Amino acid sequence: MPFWSGETLLRELPSIVTEGYDPDRVDCAAYTLRMGSEAYVSPSEAEQDPKKITIQQIGRAGAFTIPPGQFAFLLTEEHIKIPQGAIGFISIKTRIKFRGLVNVSGFHVDPGYSGRLIFAVFNAGPRPIHLRRGDECFLMWLASLDDPNTKMIRDKDGFNSINTDLVSKISGPVMSFEGLNAKIGDLKKDYDKRIGTIELQNAIIKWAAMAIFAILIGVVVTPTIRGAWQDWSSPNDGALAPGQTSQAKDNKER
Repeated sequence: MPFWSGETLLRELPSIVTEGYDPDRVDCAAYTLRMGSEAYVSPSEAEQDPKKITIQQIGRAGAFTIPPGQFAFLLTEEHIKIPQGAIGFISIKTRIKFRGLVNVSGFHVDPGYSGRLIFAVFNAGPRPIHLRRGDECFLMWLASLDDPNTKMIRDKDGFNSINTDLVSKISGPVMSFEGLNAKIGDLKKDYDKRIGTIELQNAIIKWAAMAIFAILIGVVVTPTIRGAWQDWSSPNDGALAPGQTSQAKDNKER
């Protein structure tokens, strides 16, 4: 399965890239494809209403972003038609890969495919990735088959726009690492707040119990101590002096 050289690409591509062909985009043994007119970016947890997020129509000077941790479908500007005797291989340009954009779709284009390409991508980087229509984002290589397909012919229509069936499969909010980290931080703050409230309540209960205990001591114990003190400190006229008999006491009182 020999891959096509740059010279072969220059010779064959005008009949393969049926819309948007530019010989200046032949890059060594690959052809550079551009960002096209449509994109869909999955809603993040920060979106107010994820159900309203849909396919974006990108104008000639339009731009969009793919937040960290989000999926996207990207449509190419070029319309291609792969010969029955060849197969295509696709990838993302290195400078965009280094930002964290990963191709999670198929990595080949079937023999006989006719249409635009849709790249399914994921932003695995820490920052939003900004793209504009016309940006040179993708690469395509072509290789010859040992025999042209005559029986195993692709009979499916290619893409000219982003299919809504694709969008429906990832239309829900996707939790990113950044979002998870923020939620963990919020949970920690809430946990610390709850612990602080519980500790304050426990302290109030402790001091209230001590106050009630002190009041009970004052109500129950203090009168007992006061009575005992009064009995001890008042004169004891009815008591016998040491060595005195009851009769001597009576005579003394007479």
